[in-house]
Amino acid sequence: MDTERPRLAKRVQTRSPEWHAMSGVTARAMRLTAEINRLSFDDVARVRELFSELTGREVDETFILIPPFYAAYGLDIRVGHKVFINQCCTLYDMGGVDIGDLVMIGPNVNIITTGHPVEPSQRRAYVEAKPIVIEKNVWIATGATILGGVTVGENSVVAAGAVVTKDVPPNSFVAGVPAKVIRSLEENPG
Repeated sequence: MDTERPRLAKRVQTRSPEWHAMSGVTARAMRLTAEINRLSFDDVARVRELFSELTGREVDETFILIPPFYAAYGLDIRVGHKVFINQCCTLYDMGGVDIGDLVMIGPNVNIITTGHPVEPSQRRAYVEAKPIVIEKNVWIATGATILGGVTVGENSVVAAGAVVTKDVPPNSFVAGVPAKVIRSLEENPG
């Protein structure tokens, strides 16, 4: 996985040149995801090819994505080896989404790096994007949501329907809204 540059939060003003440039990238992502979504499960090679085009970096032959899939940017998604993304997942990656090796993402998962200000007067003024890092060997179960600024630690499990708003320690099982650590997944040699 390409992790050469640090991920930082960014704020993009609406009605700015940067915002308009991003609109073109979003249109490109919508076109490519629509192409992916016309494919069936057994057209794995073409899905990989289009996903590589979407992200601007080649994914290897161990990557599996089951359409449909949705992305609003695409160019800030990085995936490792043996990553599996089930159907109906959404990745809003303007802040950067790094997915480590051996990650499994269940159906209907939302990985959302962007948000708006809470203050009513500022809500349409800008979008803030914060990176998401999903470390090696994580399983994100069906319907979970991961919000910007979060790292999900190695070997962790995010329960079905959980909403992750804070970092998940390695080897943890988290559940709930907002997600909390339920138990450790440390394996005791024995």
